[in-house]
Amino acid sequence: MSVEHAGAAAPHEHGRVPGERHAVGYDEETRARLTADAQEIIARYPQARSALLPMLHLVQSEDGYVSPRGIAFCATTLGISTAEVSAVATFYTQYKRHPNGTYTVGVCTNTLCAVMGGDAIWEELSEHLGIGHDETTEDGAVTLERIECNAACDYAPVMMVNWEFFDNQTPASAVEVVDRLVEGAPVAPTRGASSVCTFKEMSRVLAGFPDGRADEGVGAGPATVRGTVLARERGWTAPSFDADERTTATGATHGEPDAGEAQSSAERPETTPADVSPAGEQRKQKSDDAKES
Repeated sequence: MSVEHAGAAAPHEHGRVPGERHAVGYDEETRARLTADAQEIIARYPQARSALLPMLHLVQSEDGYVSPRGIAFCATTLGISTAEVSAVATFYTQYKRHPNGTYTVGVCTNTLCAVMGGDAIWEELSEHLGIGHDETTEDGAVTLERIECNAACDYAPVMMVNWEFFDNQTPASAVEVVDRLVEGAPVAPTRGASSVCTFKEMSRVLAGFPDGRADEGVGAGPATVRGTVLARERGWTAPSFDADERTTATGATHGEPDAGEAQSSAERPETTPADVSPAGEQRKQKSDDAKES
């Protein structure tokens, strides 16, 4: 069977671990090394299957993406099916299902970054590199991503390279960064480690294997801690509430229903299909359970 089909789900066979028949692709030396790393990961958890997320990063650090043979390895090692592994691998965006570039460049285009110029940065990089979202340059150097949020609004607009911060970017500065990446020149993020590592190297860090660089660079700049500084200067502290006296946003205390809550179920309109969101359905189920009890 070819590696391309190694990740396909297969019926369970009596006496065999799900996914075992697909455990092909890695040579003996590589498999032994990955197995040793996997056992170290598994030892961190009370149940082996809980190790799946870091193990996906582990195989990604080997192949540059979550490959069919990587999926088969995870399934065999954890005693679960390849379908279960694939379901997780396709849910999270940090797991790539096709070969990734040496550097993943993520441009935030969420609200604040967009207002500050994130869309302009994205358009400039996409045109400059000749690729779109989740596409890779022909030389394999850069994969470009449009990111919903880089969790660094205090330095918008922000770009990340293999999840290292590049703050306060402009279209010109972003192009300069990717050009240096393509050239193979060293690139230093504005915060964090003193240089950008490769996608495979970062994947291994995310698998839980430290690279010894946690203390490099600046973790939080002045904008990040501005609120804390102001609070200390002005003597601000968080309010303390007695649990029984804490009030809601409407001014009603816990245990005292507001006008809407006081309305009986008989007076409330029937729920229409459009009202049934997952959260609404969960609330409805809890209400029905309470009535039955």
